Amino acid sequence: MLVNRVEQAFARNGPLSAARPGFIPRADQVRMALAVADVLEQGGSLVVEAGTGIGKTYAYLVPALLSGRQVVVSTATKTLQDQLFARDLPELIAALDLRPVRTALLKGRSSYLCRQRLTTALQGGLSMDQASSGALLRVQQWALVTRTGDMAELPGLDDNAPLLGVVTSSRDNCLGSECPEWKNCHVNAARRDAMAADVVIINHHLFFADLAIRESGVAELLPAAGVIIFDEAHQMNETGVQFLGKRLRSTALMELGRDLVAEGWAHARGWANWPSLSESLGRAVRQWREMTGDPNPGVGGKIGWVGTCPDGLDAARWTRALAAIAVALEACLQSLCNVEDAAPALKRMAERCRSSIALLTEFQEPGHPESVRWIETGSRAALVEAPLDIAPILSHQLGVPAQDPEEHRAWIFTSATLGDDDRLSWFRESSGLTEARTLKVGSPFDYSRQAVLYVPLKLPRPSLPNHPIEVARLVYRYAKLLGGRTLVLTTSVRALRLIHEELRQQSDPMEGLSILVQGHGNKRELLQQFRAATERSENGCILVATGSFWEGVDIPGPALQLVVIDKLPFPSPGDPLVEARSRRLDLQGRNPFLEYYLPEAAIALKQGAGRLIRCESDRGALVVCDSRLADTGYGRRLQKALPPMRRVSQEQDLLVYLTELTKSATMD
Repeated sequence: MLVNRVEQAFARNGPLSAARPGFIPRADQVRMALAVADVLEQGGSLVVEAGTGIGKTYAYLVPALLSGRQVVVSTATKTLQDQLFARDLPELIAALDLRPVRTALLKGRSSYLCRQRLTTALQGGLSMDQASSGALLRVQQWALVTRTGDMAELPGLDDNAPLLGVVTSSRDNCLGSECPEWKNCHVNAARRDAMAADVVIINHHLFFADLAIRESGVAELLPAAGVIIFDEAHQMNETGVQFLGKRLRSTALMELGRDLVAEGWAHARGWANWPSLSESLGRAVRQWREMTGDPNPGVGGKIGWVGTCPDGLDAARWTRALAAIAVALEACLQSLCNVEDAAPALKRMAERCRSSIALLTEFQEPGHPESVRWIETGSRAALVEAPLDIAPILSHQLGVPAQDPEEHRAWIFTSATLGDDDRLSWFRESSGLTEARTLKVGSPFDYSRQAVLYVPLKLPRPSLPNHPIEVARLVYRYAKLLGGRTLVLTTSVRALRLIHEELRQQSDPMEGLSILVQGHGNKRELLQQFRAATERSENGCILVATGSFWEGVDIPGPALQLVVIDKLPFPSPGDPLVEARSRRLDLQGRNPFLEYYLPEAAIALKQGAGRLIRCESDRGALVVCDSRLADTGYGRRLQKALPPMRRVSQEQDLLVYLTELTKSATMD
């Protein structure tokens, strides 16, 4: 039986202990692994909240590998994909002596080098700045030796580098089977490897994008796989709603205009005034983008859209702005129709125009009753219509039978944060998994010994304008005592800016504290600088961040010993998606605050707090600068969602604790 084999694998004298010196099986890790094994044998769905440090990766991979079935593992990020594929899977396959096991890594199209677009760029067909031109030569040299074409293999290339959009393809500009490089296409090779593999590592973005457009090979892969595992499953709902609706992006329209010039000149020079057509489209898009502005920066640059026009915008101007884009697109299409048979690239350009016109038409009609609409503002404006959650599509997928009628399909969903109650309602309801089995396994960390929680009660209330300033002053006092080693997590970009500016004013170069802030460098670079600062005894570091830094930050050891959260991370009531979800609960006679706002805040708070203790030897302090955590009834519910840290109520006790941490770090 699979359960017996899993027990043997995790035994003290089992293969994992033999292969990994220092490996100690944890009771809760084994408990999770046995629950996964049971679902693999019986079929069905399992939702597991596995506390930080439990070793959940091994807990799901060991039974999955021992089952001998085809397995798809979906992760939240490309970084975690790479870690699973390059480190965890090879280690386990060797330890369990399961070779040969075929593994494959499958990412979205934009993660792979497009040979055809690289050729076009090298011939000068795609415009780019000087920095991108220099990087293009490195890509050209790397293209000669890479086997996979995965852009993550290329060192020194920023994740947000403009060059990536030049040398990779998208669904819009891929030429498909008519491409001259079709047989040598890295994307096609990755999909072929995935279809033939025993274990395939994908990501949530690819999973939902593929379900929406049936384009990347995952839709064909899923029915064949008997086991589907979602790691970091708490991100699934928000990722899913990005792809399961409609979106018309200003950047896509601008790229269409740019490509129109490149492809028109390359294949139909003289047949139309391609630069003029491109400029007309660009001008219409810019005028629309400027009209929307960014009036609500506090809610992420979104404007709600309930009626025929987004909230607060002039309906007549809105109609004219969309009509101008439609006219420009129609002019582009008319010119392309005359020449689209001359080259596959021109035919694809015409299809892109038709698709954009169709989307524009749909957004001028009433939205779907089970969806919500908004516009994203700023330099990357977009028209968006999204479902409220992923429950319908995921429920449908769970009902799709395996290709082998004798096999039971198994679905595993796991994360360190899936709810603030025993039923894990926050995750299960939004995902349509109300019938799934649930399991909660705790962290092996001794939080009462390793960490303290402090809530300063004398700070201004979070709603007052001077709250961020006082938070910054508090942060600086504590960080100076600790010698840096401090991560500040904010709930808004506004708070981030105010806290960073005040910290800069507070800092004295003679004290050696450096201040890092999100936006000045990418996430990987900032974290590298943060770690490096603690290696130099004369320097310390404070990192102020928001958004993605609330999770996915793993800094074990003394490099990080203080995490400060500016206020309770409730969803913004002005966000159109939040507003629509609240309205749905109201119509159902339910309490939006208790059943939506509070669980959302609990999950985010758990994620933020989880940055502090990453291994058994870590020690640190969590400071939440929001008195509501201590003096309200719902604050007590939020405290229960946090790891069981020792509570200190007086600042003096915290200062003594930080002093102890400083001494121990110096001794280390």
